Formats: sequence, structure tokens, C-alpha cells
Amino acid sequence: MPQPHNIRRRLRTPKKKLTTQICYNNTMLSQNYRFHSRGGVRYVYQKGKTIRTPVLSLVYAPNNRDRQRFGVVVSKKVLKSAVGRNRVRRRVYEAIRLELPYFTTPQDCLFVVFNKTILNMPFLELRRTIHELLERSLIQ
Repeated sequence: MPQPHNIRRRLRTPKKKLTTQICYNNTMLSQNYRFHSRGGVRYVYQKGKTIRTPVLSLVYAPNNRDRQRFGVVVSKKVLKSAVGRNRVRRRVYEAIRLELPYFTTPQDCLFVVFNKTILNMPFLELRRTIHELLERSLIQ
């Protein structure tokens, strides 16, 4: 016999394993340090130089502003799901936010993700990759 909808059953859930993770501040990179229109992104693609790594590349161009601007591009070809693309974007923006105090040269930087392994990459490795890309952009 079917039960009425107003009766609730208590479901037993398995105990969750405790995992240790390095937690960072989840605040997003400030709006001052991001692109506001496609015109700036188009300019960086046309006039910028590119540095590649196995997971992502950096396209950068100097700007006339007093600060850096950053953008993260994750294509649908890389990750079909919007949730996955947004998660990658948030992780990269967080790594950029943590590296921002070390790089003060005013330039426009676009990080283009072209490999989905970045989704499961350890955060410290991602941060190290972004740090190396930004350092190489200052040298060239």
C-alpha cells in the first residue's frame, strides 16, 4: 500500500570520511583586475604574445593602465559542463589573486585553458604553474 506524502522517512546515510584540504579564501579576484568588455580581450588576442604549458597558456600584452587585468577562457570543447568550466575559472582566479602581490607590471593577461586535467590538478601545482607563466611574461 502506498504511503501518504506527508509521512517522512529518515534515511540512513553512510558516515562521511574526513578529508584534509588546504582551504584558501574564496573571495573572487577584484573587479578592478578583470576585463569588462570583449574589446580588451580581442586586443590581447591580436597584439599579445603567448606562452604555453601543457595545461594552459598565457596571452599577454602591455597596457596603459596603472594595474594589471586578467581573464580566464575555458572553451566548451575543453569541458562540456558549465559547472566544470566555472569551477576551473574560479580556481584559476583564486591562484591569480594569491600571486597578484608579486607582479605589479601593468599588463593584460588572458589564461586560456585547453586541457581538462586542470580540473583535478592539485591547487598548489596550479598556483606554481600560474606563477611561472607570470614570471616568464615579465622576462620576455
